[in-house]
Amino acid sequence: MKPTVSLKDVVDAIDIVSDEMTSFLNTKTGELVTLTDEIMSMAEDEDDNIDDFPQWEQEMVIKAKAVQDTDDYLQLPDKYDINEYGIMEDFCYSVEHDKIKRDLLNAIDGRGAFRRFKDTIRFHGIEKDWYRFRDERLEEIAVDWLEANEIPFTRDDHSEPGPPRVNPLPTQNH
Repeated sequence: MKPTVSLKDVVDAIDIVSDEMTSFLNTKTGELVTLTDEIMSMAEDEDDNIDDFPQWEQEMVIKAKAVQDTDDYLQLPDKYDINEYGIMEDFCYSVEHDKIKRDLLNAIDGRGAFRRFKDTIRFHGIEKDWYRFRDERLEEIAVDWLEANEIPFTRDDHSEPGPPRVNPLPTQNH
């Protein structure tokens, strides 16, 4: 039987995934492990003597070897599964105030979209709305992944497992 994991912990692990970092779940213990590409490469390199590494790095290389050498670990959704740009675009369309919606959609068009988007949400004072929307999406991704892999989970609000609660984005009156 697979251990029950915390949905919040899985969401947090998914949240830090990037080009250089990947998160895994040990399906036997429930442990979440986030590893850099560099640590994964060190684990693959048989010539490296890990005794020369600092203690923390040795521990990470040992975990990376376990990820690579056993079937106990499942990779959590990666940045392509998450599609941060798509989440930003969905947020833009969810905003009811037409001018803010237009400003946001213009901000995400072309190169530098992420920086301009963050500048625009700050300008309009809707950062909290964005992060709430993003957190809900990450939770949906985590729940879908956990259910697809038949991994039991608990919510940190002590409610029963099930679909995430989705609160509508408040109307902006700017």
